[in-house]
Formats: sequence, C-alpha cells, structure tokens
Amino acid sequence: MTTKTLTPDMLQKIDAYWRAANYLSVGQIYLFDNPLLKRPLALADVKHLLLGHWGTTPGQNFIYAHLNRVIKKYDVDMIYVSGPGHGGPAVVSNTYLEGTYSEIYPNISQDEEGLQRLFLQFSFPGGIPSHASPECPGSIHEGGELGYSLSHSFGAVFDNPDLVVACVVGDGEAETGPLATAWHSNKFLNPITDGAVLPILHLNGYKISNPTLLARITHEELEQLLRGYGWTPYFVEGNDPPLMHEGMAATLDVAMEQIKEIQREARARGSFARPRWPMIVLNSPKGWTGPKVVDGLQIEGTFRSHQVPLSDPATHPEHLALLEQWLRSYRPEELFDEHGRLNPELAELAPKGERRMGANPHANGGILLRDLRMPDFREYAVSVPEPGVSGAGDTHVLGRFLRDVVASNEERRNFRVFGPDETLSNGLEALFEVTNRQWNAATVPNDEFLSTTGRVVEVLSEHQCEGWLEGYLLTGRHGLFNCYEAFIHIVDSMFNQHAKWLKVTGQLAWRRKIASLNYLLASHVWRQDHNGFTHQDPGFIDHVVNKKAEVVRVYLPPDSNCLLSVMDHCLRSRHYVNVVIAGKHPAPQWLSMDAAVKHCTEGVGIWQWASNDQDAAPDVVMACCGDVPTLETLAAVSIMREHLPELRIRVVNVVDLMKLQPQSEHPHGLSDTVFDELFTRDKPVIFAFHAYPWLIHRLTYRRANHDNIHVRGYKEEGTITTPFDMTVLNDLDRFHLVMDTIDRLPQTGAKGVYLKQQLADKLIEHKQYINTYGEDLPEVRHWKWGAPKAAVAG
Repeated sequence: MTTKTLTPDMLQKIDAYWRAANYLSVGQIYLFDNPLLKRPLALADVKHLLLGHWGTTPGQNFIYAHLNRVIKKYDVDMIYVSGPGHGGPAVVSNTYLEGTYSEIYPNISQDEEGLQRLFLQFSFPGGIPSHASPECPGSIHEGGELGYSLSHSFGAVFDNPDLVVACVVGDGEAETGPLATAWHSNKFLNPITDGAVLPILHLNGYKISNPTLLARITHEELEQLLRGYGWTPYFVEGNDPPLMHEGMAATLDVAMEQIKEIQREARARGSFARPRWPMIVLNSPKGWTGPKVVDGLQIEGTFRSHQVPLSDPATHPEHLALLEQWLRSYRPEELFDEHGRLNPELAELAPKGERRMGANPHANGGILLRDLRMPDFREYAVSVPEPGVSGAGDTHVLGRFLRDVVASNEERRNFRVFGPDETLSNGLEALFEVTNRQWNAATVPNDEFLSTTGRVVEVLSEHQCEGWLEGYLLTGRHGLFNCYEAFIHIVDSMFNQHAKWLKVTGQLAWRRKIASLNYLLASHVWRQDHNGFTHQDPGFIDHVVNKKAEVVRVYLPPDSNCLLSVMDHCLRSRHYVNVVIAGKHPAPQWLSMDAAVKHCTEGVGIWQWASNDQDAAPDVVMACCGDVPTLETLAAVSIMREHLPELRIRVVNVVDLMKLQPQSEHPHGLSDTVFDELFTRDKPVIFAFHAYPWLIHRLTYRRANHDNIHVRGYKEEGTITTPFDMTVLNDLDRFHLVMDTIDRLPQTGAKGVYLKQQLADKLIEHKQYINTYGEDLPEVRHWKWGAPKAAVAG
C-alpha cells in the first residue's frame, strides 16, 4: 500500500486553506460590500470597475498553502517570489490569512470589517495595485514586467546559506529572454556559502490571449529542456484537487529533502560537484476552480480566465448569479466565523513569526542591512602636485579601492561586484588580487580567476547581472554593477522597475531603506574609438533622469580622485540609483584629493586655477561635465589664454549632474542665486557635455541664462577612429569649442577671425594626419595644461 504524504485530516485542512485564499482573491477582484455573503449578493455589492488577474491566482494560492506546510515541517527560512506578479490577489490573500498583512496594516483587521477593507482597496483609487507590489508584505518582486523572477531569486540567496526562495515562474514569463537565460543561474550557486532557489514553473497553458510555448511542446521535450539547463524537474499535473494536493505535498517533500542533502553533503565535505538542483513543474488549469463556462464559452483552462472571467453585472445581469455561485462554491461559512475570522484550525496551518513568508526579514532587506566596512578612499589618492599630471586611468585607480572594500567585508560576505564579462576590460583588475569570479561550471587549465566562490559574478547577460544585484540589494546587502556604457541600455526597463520600487517603498514607513543600486559605466562613448559606432551611446543618463528626483543620482567625475570620492559616497548611500560614468584610459589628473573632496561635495564649482576672471566679470563661461569634455574644455581655454589673452574666462566643472536642476525639481539642485553666480545671468556659456546635448537644455530650461547656454556633446557621430577624432566628429573638440566661443564674442574682432581660420586649418590638418598615420596629432596626444604655448598653426 502506498504511503500518503498527507493524512486525510491534513489534506482536508490544506484544501480548506486553499479555498479560503481563493475566496479572498475573488472577493478582492469583485466585491464592494457583503464580504461574508451573509445576504444574497446584490448589484450594489459589486465594484463598478472590475480589475485584476484571476488566471494565475488559484495556482499560486495552491502553491503558497503547500509551502506553508513544508516551512513548518522542515523549519525552512523561505520567501516567495511571484513571477506572474499580476496574481497580486494571491500574495495579498495569503499574507492576510497568515496574519502579516493585518500586523502591518492594522486597519485591515482579522474580522468582517477588515475583510471589507481588504476587498475594497484592491485595484481601487486610494488602495493597492493589482500586482505583488511593494505594498504587499513579503514581496521583493512586483512581477508587473515579466522575466526577472528567477534572477531576483538567485540574487537573494547569494551569501544567504540558510535561505530558500520559492520562485514561481509563469509559463508566459518563461518565454522572455531574461528568464530563459536565468535558468543558467544554477551554474553560479555555491551550496556551501549560498542558499537555494526552488523554481516552480507554473504551466497553466496560456498568456493573455495565446497559448504558451512550454505548454505546447511534449512532456519529453520540456523535461529534456529543463534537464539540459541542469535541473532535476518533478511534475505535478492534473486538475482534481485531492490528487493534486497529495502530489504537490509529496513532490515538495522530495525537493526539500534533496536541497537539504545537497547542502549537507557539500558543507560537510567542504567541496562539491555542481549539483542538479530540484525544480517543480506545476501543470494546472488556468483559472482553476473558477467559472467553467460563461456565455457559452469555456473559461477555466483557457486564456479567457486570464483577467476577469465574469463581466460587470451592471451590463451583464446574468453574471451576478454566476458570481455568487462562484463565491459560494468555496463555502466561506466553513472557513470564517461569524465575525470574519479565519477558523483557528486553518490559521494553525500558517507558520509563526518570521517563518511566515510575509514576515520574513529577507523580504524587507533594510532590516538586515549592515554598513559596509569602508577603507579610507583618500589613501588611494593620485598625487596631483599641479593640474594636468598624467594618470593611469581612473577606473584602474578605483579598482584598488574596490579591492579593499571586498577584502574588508569578506567576513560579512555582504558585497559583490556584478558585470557582463567586463570587469577586467573596465579597469577593475585589482579586484582579482583578493577574490575570484564565482563559477561552478567546468574549468580548464587556461582559465583565469574562476572559483566556486568569489565576490565577482560575471555572465554575459546584462539582464542577469542586474537581476542578481537587485535581488542581492533587496535582501539587505551591497553591490556594484560595472558595464560598458552603451550596453547598459539593455537593462533600461529593469532600471525602470527598480526605480519605481524604490520610489514606492520610500513612502512606506514599514519598508526599511536598502543599499543603493550603483552603476559604474566605463568604456564610455568617447573612448570606444576601437569598437566603433555600435559601442558609442551615452543615452542611459537621459533615461535615468526621467525617474523621481528622490531616487536618481548621476555623477561624472573628471579624474581619479573625484571618482574615488564619488564612489565612496555612493557605496555608503541608501535607497538611490547612482550612475557613475568614468574613463579607464590614461588621462590627465586635475585635482588633489583635498580639492577633489571639496569639489565633489559641492557637486559643481569654478576651477579658479583654470579661470582668469577673478577681478572682473567673465566674458564667457566654459562649462564641462565628464572626463573627456573637461580635457577638451581646458585645452580650449589654453588656446584662448594664449591667443586671446584679453578675454576673461571662467571654467565651471560639473560632477553632480542634478545640480543643474532647480531646487524645486531635485534635492541636489542649485538655487537660482547660486546658479546665476556660477553661470552668470547674461554671458555666453559654452558647455561641453559627456552625453546628448539636449539633456543639459532640459535640466536648465528654467534658468535665467538658459538662452545663452550652448551645449556641445555626442550627436550620434561615431566610427572606429582616433580618440580625438571622436570629439571632432561631434564638435566637442578644443578647436570647435574655441570657434564657438569666438562666434559669441564679437569683441574678439580681427584676432578672433584669424584664430578661427587657424583652427579650421588645424582641423583639416588633423583629418589628413589621422588618415595617414592612424593616430592623433602629436600636439593633441602630448598636450598638457600650463605648457608654454598652445599652438594652433601647422
């Protein structure tokens, strides 16, 4: 006789708990009043606007109920990630049933009045969204945009050896590129130092109006696919609740025991071969337990159950009776007492305290967040006895600082660097003096810096790097994402979702602040001359500044010491998205460490050593933002100081881009008074900018002197060429900057006319020289600030 995992009593209770969650889910979508159906359902009891997604919800309720059982049986530290996050009714219902929801929101109480409010708030003005949103306890993944659940889950378990993430992957979501790649995350998981992810592929067959691919291939092909990814899949299939309860319980027990055995063996031996972790394929009908046929069309088990299976009874009166029949099919009178409280024997099924998935502190990572142990960034300073000394490359200097951040936090294991195989290319090679890349696939003798454990995690998927880092941050740790500037666009939408999450959670008192999401964008537009046009795009910052001012920060340090100061600030910060753009190639260094700290603290300032307007109003302001624009601006200033010495020139450098906005638009913004002091109210401003020029106009359009601000930046001209020619192609070079200045200063007179002609000739000479020799003119390559002459004639 086959031994059953569930006793008849436990099976009955789990089924009742599932029915309770389903009842609450339908109530959230439909009910305005009469939450316990104490009287016949009336039209006035139904919301006027019906919003929500039913199709995935009963399957997720089924999963959650069974996870509660294994948490209690095995004392598992577990959180729940809802990939098909539009099943928001499921996570809200289950966190309400377990009690977490009412603890956080006391007005949503465990009684009839609380049920009324629970139902009314869902997808309702002044209420909560329809997804697994930040407002929902236990959520680290909203699931509004599909594809990232598995990446977030793996990020959550890195360096969390006792944590298990139950990740529900929708079969529609499984068609996205990020999710398809995320199955490979098991090649990066260390069973000794990391936790475990239990993927549950919810194979309910349909998306919004189409079948899903994985539901329309054979069982054999699906199993081969998942095994090919390195998983051991277990299938739970059917639609008969008693059989499905037993099947799910037995399969979860097998999965949990395998996870424990994999970890136990690896931790006892101190080494391991890459395991085949278990996963579950749950094949259940879409819209399970809902209306089977409506208006002659099949609903349950089809795409028609995706959102709201029954239309508004106000326009379809016959649907009112169907809705009441559906709600009463869950027999709420058996589940809740007359006051609306869940019956005690059912409430007992939920775990207690922080073992409840809604109350697990890993799902509110700021609770667990500990400050990084930070070395003093000043100790990594580049010596700058005078402006313009040669530097080794700004990110190479930063790499030594990050190396020691890693080393200082090795014991706590709460800092990682993620990147798409570009950590070395981006100049952070010093990291590998103290750590390796974490990698659990095969290795060969010629491999470098690969190990089963390491603080650097690299895979050639920007989506995975972003998702892993977000999951790592959301569960209370710190990190950095380094990437080529052009290809960070791949995660534009992921950044969107994280910025939205930070915006909402920042307004929830019970959500603790998490460490900032830090981007280091190197190999940037102006030094991708060797890779060409495809690698030249600085537009990510245009995208970033669309988000809320309380969330986004953008920094463009002009040299190594400024980069050190900025990165120290970013790694210490909380609840921001910090974008730092820096160069990796040898470049001049402008500021001593003391000067750099002051400059970065202010975010923008006059470089007095490069200006000559100290005793009179300037004729022109030469502004710059970014390492290459700063170089070209200072070279332009040197030309004008040599050939137009009567000009009064002010040099203003911008590190913190958001300083350009008014205070009313961004907390870092300058007041109008300070902005006018720096940029004047009526003088020409020639602004050399790292990215697309119109962003500066957008940030400064409210300023008094906006009409006099003339911006030069990247204008989508590029190819494989020399570094200086990249600036020439986009009119950002020193010669064009001087010509632009002369055009706006009629007082330069004949001297200006002759100098413009010399500069035009120099640009022709430049083009002829690079086409002949394949490198920039010697006076460009060897130019230094403060040299006796800034020659412009051939």
